[in-house]
Amino acid sequence: MKTKISTGFELIDRTLRTTAIVLSVFFPFGVYYLGLYPALAVLSGGVWGMLNFIFITFLVKVTIGPEGANLARASIIALIKFPLLYLTGYFLLKVPHFEPLYLLAGFSGLLLIVILKVLGRALLGMDKPTISGKSNEGISAV
Repeated sequence: MKTKISTGFELIDRTLRTTAIVLSVFFPFGVYYLGLYPALAVLSGGVWGMLNFIFITFLVKVTIGPEGANLARASIIALIKFPLLYLTGYFLLKVPHFEPLYLLAGFSGLLLIVILKVLGRALLGMDKPTISGKSNEGISAV
């Protein structure tokens, strides 16, 4: 049996996938109920948030890795992330058809999904340590 080594970034990967699914399901309904430009604003805000999350993840991986910090790669990622991504965010805010509230809703959707995933794991007890596949409930340390 092959065991999977956990890197600790599975939550981020699942969050990005869930956000992409939520945005793709929302968009047609958003166009119907809100209109084209508000739905595009939510979609754009969501995609911008996902890209920001991806770049932050890359920065964390190259600076806090088991082999140490790779400052050259971190500098390249930072030089791409900060000017390019935040300049894009500024221009999204300057699009006359996009209301900032809809952009904020798209960006906040990612954060809401992270919170819901963490709460779900906490309520279901999925992160409790186990002994030989059994729950530690009822076991006390002396």
